[in-house]
Amino acid sequence: MRRPANHLSTWRPLRPWRIPTGRPLLARPVAADGVLAAAFFAVMLVEQLGPAAGADTGTTRAVMFAAAVAGPLACRRTAPLASYLVGTAALSVEALWGLENPLSPYANLIGLYSLGLHASRTRAWTGPFAAFLGMIAYFTGQQERDVWSVVPAGVLFLWLLVWAIGFGAARRLEERDATQLRLREEVIAGERARMARELHDLVGHTVNVMLIQAGATRRLLTRDPERAREVLGQLEDSGREALEELDRVLGLLRRTAPAGSQPKLGDLSRLTDRMAQAGISVAAQVDPGRDELPSSIDMSAYRIVQEALTNTVKHARAGSADVTVRRVGDRLDIEVSDDGQGAGNGYEPGRGLLGIAERVSILGGRLEHGQGEQGGFRLHVSLPVR
Repeated sequence: MRRPANHLSTWRPLRPWRIPTGRPLLARPVAADGVLAAAFFAVMLVEQLGPAAGADTGTTRAVMFAAAVAGPLACRRTAPLASYLVGTAALSVEALWGLENPLSPYANLIGLYSLGLHASRTRAWTGPFAAFLGMIAYFTGQQERDVWSVVPAGVLFLWLLVWAIGFGAARRLEERDATQLRLREEVIAGERARMARELHDLVGHTVNVMLIQAGATRRLLTRDPERAREVLGQLEDSGREALEELDRVLGLLRRTAPAGSQPKLGDLSRLTDRMAQAGISVAAQVDPGRDELPSSIDMSAYRIVQEALTNTVKHARAGSADVTVRRVGDRLDIEVSDDGQGAGNGYEPGRGLLGIAERVSILGGRLEHGQGEQGGFRLHVSLPVR
């Protein structure tokens, strides 16, 4: 078998020194800290071994202390507490041996800031105590024996201020992350509630209609086979429409269905036809002004009417229902009433009414439900139209 002509021409050797991602080297925190530590190490060596340094400064000791003070900066993010403690100990020993380097305190100051910023809340609080003890060791060469005389107040204040700046920044980052997490959880909870409402409205309505149709078929099967066959056809149509609408709802939840596929008030005729098949006559009066409604209001109004009629099928034992949708100024009024048995004393809303209440609350509307003026059950919703 012949190999493709470009089999070898497309091969490229792996260059391990290349960074796999397109991020610059200094954009990586660990690499940047390594560069910072190396820079401090080099400058400290120049300070200790340069022309201005004393003649008694040994190269080995200079390299050792420069590495001990500057080296921990390479781990100031990954191990901030250990990095600061090692740097502070090295700074103290350096001072006790009389090898004070004027750059060493600055490296220690960066380590203290990093401890406040990158350590956990508990570990970060060791910073002020470690800084104070390190200062005692650093300034112990002075003749004063009183601790507060040994440690200059201005230096202590500066060190604590730098630690506090890092600690405060870390706490603000924690609060921001906690707020983002809380918002994300609220979004997830809201999305779950929305999915529950959509599926409840769809499945609850269709299944109840299909149950009534199935019960009617069972009763007509022996008395009127032709009528039973007709109701079975309606049952089949209801199931097919339910599957189509379920597919549309799932498509919306997955963001794969176009926005125009959402049900609207213009689709109420299908809803009323389905209710008629369940034996409930629905008279719907829809204001023509609905054509100017935002899509969210239009879809929510349809779902509210659908759930209200579902409750009529499930609980009201009604023979007819009236649906009125009209635009009144900057509000949309929705009213659904039936001639059923009405609401009993002390009734409690079920999942259907709770779902309607959630929709209305999200849209900033008002909801009323209960016994109708002429009996039956009445539901009234007023939604602001923005």
